[in-house]
Amino acid sequence: MSRAVLQPFEVYQKARVSFVQTVAELAKRPQNIEALQSAGFIYFQSFIGVMSLLRPLLLDCVPSIQQSAALALGRLAKHSEDLAEAVVSNEILPQLVQSLGEQNRFYKKAAAFVLRCVAKHSPPLAMAVVNSGALEQLVMCLEEFDPSVKEAAASALRYIAKHTADLAQAVVDAGAVPLLVLCIQEPETTLKRVSAGALSEICKHSPELAQNVTDAGAAPFLSALIPHHDAELKRSVCLCLANIAKHTIDLAETVVQVEIFPKILYRLKDTDPGVRKAAATCIREIARQSQEMAKMICSAGSIVSIVDYINEAKGDARLPGIMTLGFIGAFDESLAMGVIAAKGIAPLKDALIKEPDHSVKGAAAWSLGMIGGHSADHARAMAEADVPSHLLAVYKFPESSEDLKKKASQALKSILQMCTHLPALEPLISEAPPDILQYVLHQFQKTLPNDNAAKKQFVLSEGLKKIQEIKAPAGSKLRQYIDEINQYYPQEIIQYYSAGYEQQLLKKLDDYNAD
Repeated sequence: MSRAVLQPFEVYQKARVSFVQTVAELAKRPQNIEALQSAGFIYFQSFIGVMSLLRPLLLDCVPSIQQSAALALGRLAKHSEDLAEAVVSNEILPQLVQSLGEQNRFYKKAAAFVLRCVAKHSPPLAMAVVNSGALEQLVMCLEEFDPSVKEAAASALRYIAKHTADLAQAVVDAGAVPLLVLCIQEPETTLKRVSAGALSEICKHSPELAQNVTDAGAAPFLSALIPHHDAELKRSVCLCLANIAKHTIDLAETVVQVEIFPKILYRLKDTDPGVRKAAATCIREIARQSQEMAKMICSAGSIVSIVDYINEAKGDARLPGIMTLGFIGAFDESLAMGVIAAKGIAPLKDALIKEPDHSVKGAAAWSLGMIGGHSADHARAMAEADVPSHLLAVYKFPESSEDLKKKASQALKSILQMCTHLPALEPLISEAPPDILQYVLHQFQKTLPNDNAAKKQFVLSEGLKKIQEIKAPAGSKLRQYIDEINQYYPQEIIQYYSAGYEQQLLKKLDDYNAD
């Protein structure tokens, strides 16, 4: 055939190859995206976006051009929700789905990448992927021999399932779960990682979805991966187990029964901060379910490990550990005393004082209230650690959020109602607002009649003098407690500390001198 005839075809093919490869390369950099979108108008004097130019190339007769076109579309869709919507509006998804079942493994990876990048942005876009019939093809890709195709498909399914329970249910209904469980047993670490993440996204939405995952036998294989060397895989595995355990007692028991303890405690000392936080999150979700679960965690030696974790972590990474101590301490006084014995008060108080995040402060306040509100012994441990004064400071701080103030107030009242260690309460008399002060004085009103030494000390420390200076409305609880405390002392002492008593003495002196 004449060279002159072949040459235009060669030029045409080279131009297509050059175009898709260059666009795919340019799309890797965010600063090029807007220019790629507007290039069609500049050259064609009409709004022909880059999507419209790439779409026909998905059906090109040259496989490498098809793959590069899909890769370019995926990178564009990944950049923003608007570009992902453009992929949908240009009716590109049906072409990709159709080709998933027909093309080679390289194209399947690229097509799954596009579906993932579209689905990641929002529930409507993920639903558009589902409505295009992609789920069936993606599930079929999980059965491919090539691990990289399985990985691309699992990643797309993960981003579909993450948004809502309905989308996760669609993934389950398509038959993905048993195949994802098989994928976490494959030797490739990246495939394990993505598959565990997909299972985690499915589990998180509801007990029924989590039950589907456990019914497929995922829990033992996830447990076996807790000591794995790959940090991202360990994070995914711990979070998946947490998302199973968080829903019901039965599911939490399923997680415990696959022998995650003590393996998961070692992850609290992992070199990766994300793994440590994920492990603490898993323990928290188990601890919150029941008293039996909390006792099992204590018997496994977890409290000391959790306390160490809170001491070493910073910021919101402390949150799961803080809440774990609160859940354990809330169930009964023996568990709460176990937290105190493990030196759990100090890191909770440290988080309350030093952490800038109000959600962390609030969790610390809540946990301190749960631990300290059981009995006089628990409250005394809090008082000796000066916890009430710090809770009061947080409650009074003007910049504390309303939720933080509420948690600090509830914790403080819970501790005060049980506290009989009066020396720790006296500083609060001059600092506490009336709504807190009545709880403080109530403890004095209950304790002083039965403790002569405390009654004397209350005078020597000027506590009795301070309560005479309080302007409490008649008929209020505060006024009632002050009056009842005053009845425990001779009238002369009460008069001595009452306002205006000095003037009365001076007047008597003047009258005496006049006589």
